[in-house]
Amino acid sequence: MGGSQQKAEETKRTVWFAFAANLAIAVAKALGGTVSGSSAMMAEAAHSLADTTNQVFLRISLSRAERGSDEQHPFGYGQERFFWAFLAAVFIFVAGSLFSIFEGVERLLKPPKESGIAIPLVVLGVAFVAEGVSWLRAIRQTRGEAGERGVPLRRYIRESRDPTSKTVVFEDSAALVGVLLAAAGVTLDHVTGAHVFDASASIAIGLLLAFVAVTLGRDVKGLLLGEAALPEERERMQEVLERHQHVDQVVELRTMALAPNALLVAVRLDLSDGLDSDGVERLADDLDEELRKAVPEVAEVFIDPTSRSEARRHADLEPA
Repeated sequence: MGGSQQKAEETKRTVWFAFAANLAIAVAKALGGTVSGSSAMMAEAAHSLADTTNQVFLRISLSRAERGSDEQHPFGYGQERFFWAFLAAVFIFVAGSLFSIFEGVERLLKPPKESGIAIPLVVLGVAFVAEGVSWLRAIRQTRGEAGERGVPLRRYIRESRDPTSKTVVFEDSAALVGVLLAAAGVTLDHVTGAHVFDASASIAIGLLLAFVAVTLGRDVKGLLLGEAALPEERERMQEVLERHQHVDQVVELRTMALAPNALLVAVRLDLSDGLDSDGVERLADDLDEELRKAVPEVAEVFIDPTSRSEARRHADLEPA
């Protein structure tokens, strides 16, 4: 099994683990919130339910992205990963954030009768442990991927084109913070009898989910719109092209992400005089191989031998 296949299988296991953990936690939080009347508990139940649904979205994306290319989709279905991750971000905002804020505002206007504190704290304690295990698993996988790239974990999470791992890490991190907010709200409500802290915790959880949703949606939007390769990847490609003896100038280099681990590369080159058609074909084969070695994510390479004067003429014809 190749490295990319191993990574895909590990990602699937991480998604299924997060799904099982979030489903059990959502049920427990909903029961605890119903019994105790805690709005923060109900907000956390909605949070976990949104996370559970998102794991289904992410699992669907993994299966659909594995389909090969066809006549209608010559570059494959890798961008399905980006589409379903964007849907997950929307669902976090609608089903998690808006519900939590609404629940908190409603409880501020209509405070519930005082209830016990034991059940909510026990449920939240169990949830924290389960969410922590899921979070550690996601972080361990992501740290391994960052190590393979040779970059720090935080930078990898920020720059990674893999929306699945990023979504799981963000969701689990928000879940841990949300549990702490809910526990603080329930405890302060019980201690002070003010009936405001629990509702405020629910609103804070909603705002936290809104931040996560917007952050994930912004990252995935760039990929859906055809985001380029990372600067260091483009730099390595440029070096490969410029150091070849038959390349006089790299006229234009364009890249686009086709999938988390697949890049399209299109390049216009001003070649040395005297190259015949066979020489151009050998050059194209050599550059294709060297580009893939320099950046393993390169999946498609298109090389256009274009003189500098022709490139300038082409640029002048393009709309401003």
